Amino acid sequence: MHHDHVKPFPEGFLWGASTSAYQVEGAWDEDGKGMSVQDLTEPHDGITDFKVTSDHYHHMAEDVELMAELGLKAYRFSIAWTRIIPEGVGDINRKGLEFYGDLIDRLIAVGIEPVVTMYHFDLPLALQKQGGWSNRATIDAFVDYSRVIFDAFADRVKYWLTINEQNMMVLHSAVLGTGEDVSEKSAYQQCHHMFVASSKAMKLLHETHPGCKIGPAPNIISVYPASSKPEDVAAANEWSCLRNWLYYDAYVYGRYNPIVWAYFEEHDLCPTIEPGDLEAMAEGHPDYLGMNYYATETVQAPPADMEVTSGGDQQHTQGIPGMYQSVANPNLGKTQYGWTIDPVGIRNTLCETASRYDLPILITENGLGQHDTLTEDGKVHDDYRIDFLRKHYEQARLAINDGVKLIGFCPWSYIDLVSTHEGFNKRYGFVYVDRTEDDVKELKRYKKDSFDWYKKVIATNGADLG
Repeated sequence: MHHDHVKPFPEGFLWGASTSAYQVEGAWDEDGKGMSVQDLTEPHDGITDFKVTSDHYHHMAEDVELMAELGLKAYRFSIAWTRIIPEGVGDINRKGLEFYGDLIDRLIAVGIEPVVTMYHFDLPLALQKQGGWSNRATIDAFVDYSRVIFDAFADRVKYWLTINEQNMMVLHSAVLGTGEDVSEKSAYQQCHHMFVASSKAMKLLHETHPGCKIGPAPNIISVYPASSKPEDVAAANEWSCLRNWLYYDAYVYGRYNPIVWAYFEEHDLCPTIEPGDLEAMAEGHPDYLGMNYYATETVQAPPADMEVTSGGDQQHTQGIPGMYQSVANPNLGKTQYGWTIDPVGIRNTLCETASRYDLPILITENGLGQHDTLTEDGKVHDDYRIDFLRKHYEQARLAINDGVKLIGFCPWSYIDLVSTHEGFNKRYGFVYVDRTEDDVKELKRYKKDSFDWYKKVIATNGADLG
């Protein structure tokens, strides 16, 4: 839709930035923290592990000062379950509560809205050894953990997110390091348990802290048909249902997407649903939707003899025999790491989501992973990141004019951190951390050119994107 008069970003827009605990904190075994599944990651192929990362745990005060200088209106971070309850259930670690309480207090003191992700890929190892999300007991463990952090922080934290990229954990567990590579049937059983656990957590927050807002944060993208052939359109629709709408439908409507359920029945993938599960899902009621968006996907109807040799990653898939096959989109460029660059796609995705659910949306991740170079005078000239984000902000603004209730935009990431499967060389941050894959050096922070640009964007509420 063309708009002759483009309205500005709304007042109070949450200009933010994101991180996750295991990718930024370090201090993996300090102050009583237990082990998560991510702590098993060992350096490989020249890529570091998550034991030190950007050492935010020891640089937290400095990092918040930089956030304040940047002018952030929101900071989306995750709480490490194992820093609060080391074994996933049982004893509470007071040092963990103190760390996050201090972080939250410091953010509020400088006018930054804390946005808390409750679980971001780092299941307690003790729970994983007992079956992880395949074990229904993990539902109760998550609800108990939720109660602890709600009681500790919900008086100061208004915005909560339950599970980060649940769809990616289901589709790409081996790549994300979230546990063993399970069968497809087991993955969807785990997914069901996450639906029930998250829904119960949402209900709990509404009952105990009715002024707070909570929702899911899956990775959502538009899926384009490779042509106008009806078969390609059908393939795009079916993959979008399985990849995207399954997750929002379960939380918003409290039921399974019918196209997905038909796929489950066809392939003997239906999860076991215990009495009370669907009722719990229907009682969750998200207040808003988190959305991680990086790139779109283009698909066609699959050939009859299609074979899949790799599961891919969050933005790269080969396809599913009988449903879809991914193809290159000649209209889109690619990042240094091969992900498509599609700013218009964020508008498309926002509009699709708004038309289906009519809920407020918070962009919880979007950004450009790239090699950055620190010059001798301490500069990082990342004009490519500025260009990437500018184009996405422009399209997000148009989506607001289309009627989307977009309440904020939190790029990935505030600071350089260890990318999930690409290490430290793949940098996303507005703040450069001086370290390499194998040498942590002094972890000195440097403001990139994108830092100064984003500071101007925030100060003008998005009016000046130049």
